[in-house]
Formats: sequence, structure tokens, C-alpha cells
Amino acid sequence: MDLEKVLLRKVGEAIGRFRMIRDGDRVAVALSGGKDSLTLLHALLLLQERAPVDFSVCAFTVEQGKFLRPVEPIGDYLRSRGVAWTYYRDKPSFRLLDEQPGHGCDLCSRYRRRAVYEIARGLGANVIAFGHTADDFCESFLRNTLFTGRLSALPPVAYSRDKEFRLIRPLLFVTEELTKACAESLGAPVVPCGCSQKTGTVRRSLRDFFGELERDYPNLKETMLAAMGNIELHRLLDPRFIEGEPGVKEARQELFPIVMEP
Repeated sequence: MDLEKVLLRKVGEAIGRFRMIRDGDRVAVALSGGKDSLTLLHALLLLQERAPVDFSVCAFTVEQGKFLRPVEPIGDYLRSRGVAWTYYRDKPSFRLLDEQPGHGCDLCSRYRRRAVYEIARGLGANVIAFGHTADDFCESFLRNTLFTGRLSALPPVAYSRDKEFRLIRPLLFVTEELTKACAESLGAPVVPCGCSQKTGTVRRSLRDFFGELERDYPNLKETMLAAMGNIELHRLLDPRFIEGEPGVKEARQELFPIVMEP
């Protein structure tokens, strides 16, 4: 299998379908240190040379004190490829570790989001690209359905509250199996985060669940992604979308507004 060809086809499909990148955009790639975001950066650098739209790419990493290895190898790797990289040590996150060592993911995410916007603003970027994969979309869909009572997943395109930034997830159709193979073929240095190693979490349970099912149903994630884009509203339990109910037409017209990032 030609990894690069498959990767570009899937990333190109996501970008094209959801108009993620447009002429004149400056895209800042959020590098977490993992295989997914490194693969995303590689794909965008290739598309920068081949795509019919003109855009620029830069990269950044937010250090929150949870990397399990030094991040310097990432900088060396990016410099060897001529990529502008910003390393940002987020002091409030380090204070959080000291003052609230048992803090939850929501608080950490809030600190990271603030840092991400601050960095992107300094880089002159109007688009921020995240390395969420098909696995993340499927896990998010199940997590929300099973544990929050909402039929939703990650949005492929969203906007910051004041619309200063467009937030995109171009690896929507790319599985982690493919990002792992791509990162290995590139020789890219992977620096894991301690959070990814946690056991006994909902995320780990869902990953194990998927892994078991995929032994018998290898196309499971592709089918779930297709389902997310093929919604039969009148076959769900929301009375706003049941055929014949008053106001159903208006409700459908408002179903897909611009997604706002909290």
C-alpha cells in the first residue's frame, strides 16, 4: 500500500468536503508529540505543494508538564524539514499540576485552549489544525451517546467563540493504524503524553471495545463515519424531527448552524 497516496486522498477528501482550508489561509498545526499530529503536519506540507489553493503552514506545541520524554527531538526533526515550530511552555498549566494534581481533563483542556489561541494569534494564523483521527470521531460519538445522552461527535470544522479562528480536523477519515504506519515510515520522533497511557478510563474502555469488534468487523469505523453523515432524523426520538410534527421543517433548516467551540 502506498501510504502517502492513501493519506493524501483521505485528508484531501476531508478538506474538500468541509472546505477546511481556503485561499490565503495560514494554518497552525497543533503538535501534541504523538503520531497523529505529526502525520497531519506531513500531509499538509505535501498538500501545500500540490493543492489548488494557496496556504501556508506552521506548527506549535504546548507544554503542560505531561510529556513522558523531552520534546527537543521534535524541534530537530521539524528544523530538518524547514518547518517553523513554536514551543510554548504554559506556566498556568504547571501551576495547575502543583496546586491541583488530581485535576480533571476539562480544566486541563481549558488551559490548553487558551494557550492555543494565544500562540495562533502570535503566529498570525487564522486556521488551527488538530490531529483527531477517525478513531477519535467514533469514540466521541459513542462516548456522547452512552455517557452524556447526546447524539453528537467531534465537528470537522468549528470556530472560536469570536470567529477569530477556524478549527479543523483533517484526519477525519484517517485511522490511527494509518497514522502509526506513516509516522514510522517518516522516522518522526513520537513523544507520548502521560494522559495517553492512563488505564481504567472511558476512552481506554471504548478503544478496547472497538479493538475487539474490529477483529470480526474490520470496516467498523468507516461504517460509523458514514452513519454520522447519513442521519435519518425522523427515525430518532427528538419530536422536533418526527414527520408531521409542527415546526419540523424550520427545525431541520436550523440543524446544522456554524458549530461554535465552547
